[in-house]
Parts: sequence; structure tokens; C-alpha cells
Amino acid sequence: MSRHWQRSTSLFAAAVTGIGLLTASAGSAIAAPAGPAHNTGQQCRLANGVKRVVEIQFDNLDRLRGTPNVASDLQQMPHLTSFLRTNGVLLTNAHDVLSHTATNFIANQTGLYPDRNAVTQSNSFSYFDPSGATHTGVSFAYWTDPLYDPSGAPADTNYNLQYTANRNNVPNTSNVNTPAPWVPYARAGCDVGEVGMANTVLENITTDIPNVFGPNSPQEAEAKANPVKANADFVGFAVHCAATSSLCARGQTDSLPDEPGGYTGHRALFGNTEVQPAISPAGPVRALNGSVITDGKGNVGFPGFDSETPTNSLGYAAQMLEHGVQVANVYISDAHTDHQGGTGDFGPGERGYERQLHAYDASFGQFFRRLARHGITPANTLFAVTTDEGDHFSGSAPTPAGCDGTPGNYCTYATKSEVNVNLTGLLASRAANTTPFAIHSDPAPAIYLQGNPARTAPSARQFARDMAGLTVANPLTGKTDRLVYQLADPVEEKILHFVSSDPARTPTLTAFSGEDEYVTGGAADCSRPCVYTSAGYAFNHGGIWPDMQDIWAGYAGPGIRPRGTDHTTWTDQVDTRPTLLALAGLHDDYPGDGRVLVEITAPSALPASLRAHHETVLRLGRVYKQLLASDGQFAEDTLAASTRALRSGSATGDRTYTRIEAALTALDTLRNLLTGGISEQLLGAAFHGRPVDERRAHAQLVEGYLLLAAARALRG
Repeated sequence: MSRHWQRSTSLFAAAVTGIGLLTASAGSAIAAPAGPAHNTGQQCRLANGVKRVVEIQFDNLDRLRGTPNVASDLQQMPHLTSFLRTNGVLLTNAHDVLSHTATNFIANQTGLYPDRNAVTQSNSFSYFDPSGATHTGVSFAYWTDPLYDPSGAPADTNYNLQYTANRNNVPNTSNVNTPAPWVPYARAGCDVGEVGMANTVLENITTDIPNVFGPNSPQEAEAKANPVKANADFVGFAVHCAATSSLCARGQTDSLPDEPGGYTGHRALFGNTEVQPAISPAGPVRALNGSVITDGKGNVGFPGFDSETPTNSLGYAAQMLEHGVQVANVYISDAHTDHQGGTGDFGPGERGYERQLHAYDASFGQFFRRLARHGITPANTLFAVTTDEGDHFSGSAPTPAGCDGTPGNYCTYATKSEVNVNLTGLLASRAANTTPFAIHSDPAPAIYLQGNPARTAPSARQFARDMAGLTVANPLTGKTDRLVYQLADPVEEKILHFVSSDPARTPTLTAFSGEDEYVTGGAADCSRPCVYTSAGYAFNHGGIWPDMQDIWAGYAGPGIRPRGTDHTTWTDQVDTRPTLLALAGLHDDYPGDGRVLVEITAPSALPASLRAHHETVLRLGRVYKQLLASDGQFAEDTLAASTRALRSGSATGDRTYTRIEAALTALDTLRNLLTGGISEQLLGAAFHGRPVDERRAHAQLVEGYLLLAAARALRG
């Protein structure tokens, strides 16, 4: 999506049995000069011969096909996929964390599911004030910003990224800033470059500039006098430096007041105005194609998040890596938007889409060759590449029939559009339900009922029943679709990690619609169609459908076993961080939610404590993921049970809902206790020299299988 915005097994078994009783009835480029990368004087101390780390995250680069005859985005990126398969591994049984874009990027960077960092609802969200009125928040804001309300008058002054150390304490009012992802590297003497990566750079000039540079600073004066130039100068790029590095000598204090273990003596560069002189003193940074990187409005600097194409992003990253920056985190904008013509979304197999994918792929070839000329290769550099989410293309059938997107056989589409649904109008016209609400528009819309009623309040229960009963005529397929296929209130939202650590942000309901539907608000009638298509946006994401939540991830470099394509290893976005940290010999000072992917790593590259009891570590990790992940089996089964509960009952009786919700609450409590213990074992073995306790692990495995079985039974 575009960035606009210790217990005994017998006791555990008894507890699960109790739940069961509850449920029984229920082009060419200008070459950069070859040579070794520049050294800024400090020692970057990493393990396994790792000298650099490069992490690249796409915005929507799809593994699955949008049209059967047209190769998918990833299939059309042979320079990238060949690099990963030859030097490491491409994982295709990878998954996102359901909510999308900002949520996905931050989960990947922190190794935390969204409940523990507060950003649970995509790029934007609503939040409640104490009176129950709703306001708008934006997820994209610098790491230490308070909640970003574009109105300028936030009713919630907690951190935008509010951290909770223990999931059992979600939600809470502690207001602690989420630990920053660059810290372990900077403490190890490495400089960390950020190219468009969510919330590690300045995202806006409204709240970010006074936070980082200070109020009444020259930078704030520029932002007020010339906001277009200020965006090019200060947004989008950053370098977070080691305390001993000279690179950031003229930068700003890198302030992280809540960082575990403290973080003092570090400086950072923010924006092209500060970064470019440090990494390209001879002149402007150039894209891989040789052009100066500009905003397209006459200003050298940040081109805008939607123009972070590979030639721009990888060109800037290469310049960083060649001039003293040892770690680069890189954002790349989506491939399906017409970035040059501004016509909106392409359809699969259209000429413009195919040409753009070819250019994306060519840029990766240029990038890897350029790095190699400077001695930056998988022999000494860890690479991780993934996407934030998958997409479903919504549109008419392609013409001509059988088109495959190759020259001479391009596709065209009469309609390229999501199916927009005015939920407000449908509820009013079909169910006479005019309960006011705010909505995060999405194929998985988050609903915030005005007044913030309890989940058991009659208004909340009737709203859920009425919404669950709606159908829509899909103009793309001619079929009748349910509007809601799955439905969660705060009980199931907690299982899915949608309950925010900031209590004001948790929605009343989260619904999951069809693949084509994009659910939004609107007029409280259908005098204009409440179901319609329009031009512009044709790629739907954020839902539970396979083409939305099934993604891919690739790793290459020291410690990664070259093994081609791995279709088996189950992973999601929070596993990237612990895997990279373990191979680099680093660790976080907070407990993450992911696990080290021992399936893809060379045993010799891992700590002895993690190599020990290898099979048990594997089995624990696999059960752990199915229990805790947003897309794991436990979540899938409990979401089905939640949907059944929320559809049930009436104003005069709600026994099924009450029974299932009680069972879900009990299952969630047991799940969190169990996964907390498993995580302690896995993280202890990976980062703290404590091998897995075999006896305890055996009990945890049994408990895990029992809990998964209980969730499946509740599904019905």
C-alpha cells in the first residue's frame, strides 16, 4: 500500500479441558568508482565475518499472481531471486502480521507484534478521547514522536510507538517509547543508514522537525516558509551513528530517553541536507541510473515515499554503504503504481506494469554489481529482503483472453478498481442501524463506535450482528459476496495482536471482507450507489486472503546456508530481526516476539547454546509460531469462533456469544502464558547462552498441542 499516509502439564491440561467444557455445545547506469568502502574510523564489531547488513523491504511486491497467465511481481525479478537463491534462501511460506504497511514495517524492524508497539491499524487509525469521541491518528511519524494527530490538537499524548514489555500487560498507560531498532548495531560501533524506512527517518515536517531539531530551529523556519523544499531537505533519509563515529559529528543528538540500558553519546543525521555531505561530499547523491535524486519539483533530495523506486532507494543505499555506513535499511515503493504517468494502478500484464517491473529488476542487477565492485558481497554482508504484504488485484477480466504480459501480448482492463462499499449507507438502508462510528477504511476495516461502548453493550452487539448480515453485489464478478467473512471484537482482537498497548486505539470491531471489497464510510443512505467501482486503486491488501497475507522473504550472506527456494519453513515478519541479530552476534535489550530461523542458518554460525538440542529447538519454534502468530493456526481457529459468536444472539438473548467469548478469553490467557515460556527458552538459547531445557520443552510441546486442539474444537 502506498505510504501516503513454569506450570505442570497436568494443570495445563486441566485448564484446557475446562475450556473444552465451555465449548462442547458451541537502462544503463553511470558506474560508481570501484574500490573499498570508506571507513569512518570506528570499529563495527559483528560476528561470523559479517561486515555489513543490508535489509530491504518492498511495499507490495507480490509472490502470487494477480492474473493466472501473467507472471507475478517476484517471478519477474530474476536478478533479485537468483541472488537470493544462489547465495542463500528464498522463503515462500512467509506471512505478514495481518494489518498492513506501517504495521508490517515496524513489526519487521522491531521483532514485535503490533500490540506491543501500539501501531496496530495500518497507516492511519482512529482513537478515543475520554468522552468516547473519535479522532484521527497517523502511524507514520518519527520514532520518538507522540501520537501524530493531523488536526494539530491531539487528545492522546502517548508515544506514537508505545511499548509494552510483557504482553499480559496490554493495554496499559505506562507510555514508554518502543526500543529503537538501530540501537544494537550502533552500540556495536556500526553506523545505521535509513532510506525511507518507516519511522526511523523524519516522516513529516509538522511534528517530526520540532521533535528532532527543536522548536524555533532554522529547520522549523524552513518548514514553515518553504514546506516543499523542507520535505526534500529533511524527510526520508537518516543515519544513526555509533558513539565513536565521525560521520555524524555535525548531526543531531540521537535522543532515545526510554531505551533499555540507556543510550547516550550518539548522534544522527536527518534528511538529505545532513546526510549527503557526509556520504557524497563531491555533490548530490545519484540514482543507479545516473540521475540526481530530486523531488521532481526542482529540489535535490528526498524524492517522496511513492518515488522510492529501486533506482532511487538502492542508489542512495549504495552511496551510504560505500562511504562508511555499515548497516542500511531500505524502503522500496510498490511496483504496481504508475509512478511516472500518475494514472493510478496498473493491471497485471499491462505494458506500463511490465516495463516498470523490468526496470525494478534491472536496478537490482546494477545494485549487486556495484556493491561487488566495492567488495560488498554475500561473503561479508548479510542481506535480508522481503515485502510488507501481498495484494489482490481487483478488476475486470483481462483482454485479450490469454494475454500474458509479454511483448505483443500485453493485457488491458475495462475496469481496474476495488469494490468500494459505503458501510454507513448499507447499515442505514438495510438494517436501519444509524449508530455513529469512525472507520479505518480497508478490506479489513476497523470500526470505532462513538462513545466507546463496552463490547457487550447492546449497541455494539447489534452493530456486529447487522454488519455480519450484510451482502453486496460484486460488480466485477456478478456474484453476491458476504460483506463480512470474519469478525473480531476486543477479545479476539487481543489474540490477533490488534489490541494496542495504548488503550485509546483499540477498535470496537475489526471485520474481514471479501478480496475485492474496500469498506469505507459515507452518506447514511444509498441514494448514490453504496457499492461501486472507481479508477485509481485496484490492489487490495490487509485482509486474511492468501494473496494478501502470504508473502516471501529472502536471506543471503554469512551464516545463511545456500538452499535455493524453501517452501516449508513457516515464518512471519517478526522473525527477521532475531535471525539477523543472532548471525551478527548482537542482541536486543528487550524480549522480542520472533524466533531465530535455525532452519536456514549454518549451525557453525549459531551460538552453542542454540545448536544444542537442535530438534527440540525446531519443534518448539514451530509450535510457538502456530500459537502466537497473527496468521498462525491458533489465530485462524479462534477468529472463526469469534465470528460465530458475534453473528449469534439477539437483543433478548446472547448465550452463545457469552460462552464463546469466555472460552476465547481463557484460551488467550493460556496461550500468552505458554508462548511467554517458550519464547524465554528460545531467546535464552539464541542470545543468553542458556540451552533449552529438554524436560521443560517436552511439557511445553504437549501443552501447545493441547491448546491448538482446544482452539480447533472451539472453531466448530
